Amino acid sequence: MGRGRAKAKQTKVARELKYSSHETDFDALQRELSSSSSDDGHEDTKRYTEDPYEDGYDEYRR
Repeated sequence: MGRGRAKAKQTKVARELKYSSHETDFDALQRELSSSSSDDGHEDTKRYTEDPYEDGYDEYRR
């Protein structure tokens, strides 16, 4: 029964985020994305997912 106040606050915050004008620093975003793309660590995960018989259910078969 006490959800009305919380929902009203969430609606207010969502409306502020939707309609307020935020200035995005696209240069900083580009620097962050370009620096993380060279060192994101996806090369190690590729090695473990190359097994054609791996289905991800080994821990549940015990």
